[in-house]
Amino acid sequence: MSRSIRPDAVLVQAVIAGALSFAHLHDLASAAGQSGWKAWAYPISVDLLLVAAWRRLRTARKDRSAWTWFVIALFASLGANIATAGLLDLDHVPAWLCILVAGWPALAFLGGTLLVHAPTDPPIPAAVPAQPVDEPAAVEVDVRRDEPAPPAAPELPAAALAVPTPAVTVPVALLDHARKIADSHRAATGSPMAADALSARLGLPGPMTAAIAAQLQLT
Repeated sequence: MSRSIRPDAVLVQAVIAGALSFAHLHDLASAAGQSGWKAWAYPISVDLLLVAAWRRLRTARKDRSAWTWFVIALFASLGANIATAGLLDLDHVPAWLCILVAGWPALAFLGGTLLVHAPTDPPIPAAVPAQPVDEPAAVEVDVRRDEPAPPAAPELPAAALAVPTPAVTVPVALLDHARKIADSHRAATGSPMAADALSARLGLPGPMTAAIAAQLQLT
């Protein structure tokens, strides 16, 4: 059973645009001194770099190198179209354009190699469903009422539980310095300095501050 072939307007337009761009690149390369088969090879090189950059962009849209080579190939194609539209005298091509045309094969080969062999992002692994955790079985405890309760531990006197606090020796110089701070606070505010404020002012540990406050009779 034969199938009817329907023309696609986009495909026809792509063929026309590609043929015109191919011819413009060939004319520009020929005018720049590339004769024979070399002039026909330049359009192929530009189109292949453009296709390689486009394929790279389909898989990695955030790849800056792919966008860079895509713009370079697009600029080469559009530049040839504009140059052969009458803006450039093809009989007297400037030297810089001849240099660009002569150096294009190396540039296109470098771009194509980087695009083809560029590493791709590893795929994100699918989330693994959490496995249900088996809860430990309840342990049954056999309590027998007829067994005697264990004897209670003897109570110790409060004096035996008290931990003796080691005596803190306050240096004389530190005590004098604390007394000057307390006197200055009393002279400025008219009230005695609190032990907490003295501790914050001196930056000393609790036992040392408590010993100083006891000797200075601070609350």
